[in-house]
Amino acid sequence: MLLTFAVTTLVMIMIPGPDAALIMRNSLAHGRVAGLLTMLGGLLGLSVHACAAAVGLSALLAASPTAFTVVRALGICYLLWLGAHALLSSRKRVVPHTAPEPAARALAHVRRGLLSNLLNPKVLLLFVTWLPQFLPAQGDTLGRALLLSAVVAALYALWFSLYNLIINWAGALLRTPRIRARIERATGVLLVGFALRLAVQ
Repeated sequence: MLLTFAVTTLVMIMIPGPDAALIMRNSLAHGRVAGLLTMLGGLLGLSVHACAAAVGLSALLAASPTAFTVVRALGICYLLWLGAHALLSSRKRVVPHTAPEPAARALAHVRRGLLSNLLNPKVLLLFVTWLPQFLPAQGDTLGRALLLSAVVAALYALWFSLYNLIINWAGALLRTPRIRARIERATGVLLVGFALRLAVQ
């Protein structure tokens, strides 16, 4: 059962979404560390959802139409903001990344990854609808929920670490000014598209 959960969850994580677009964008624009920091923020967001689901808060939130709508609206607005930011960045002159980033920008990468996951209602529903299917009807439900949440976090970290390495391996080509601008535009369109899809679902 645990293997089935892990394999299926990994496939769900690998499906392109806001996290993949955001990590790629930050990695190409600001370097490998920026991509890892964005991933770390996403991992923190997952951890918050996991802890909330383990103690039953996520189920209460999902059961409240008003609260769920607020989270959904915030997620849509945030994705639209990220998309607009990427589109505007594509018009700016590209400055090669050569020096370590200041702490403020490093925290900004973590914050963007965190909010991207924290305000994503699909991540909320993952922990409310998918994870409970693998919980025992009786016994240590909390311990099992925390174990499965740890599996989700580990798979997320492993996949996006590899993803970040691949992006940086191809970075010499992808970081040319013209390609960078196109990737910024494509990322912006993707993020706006994710927001619009979320809005109509």
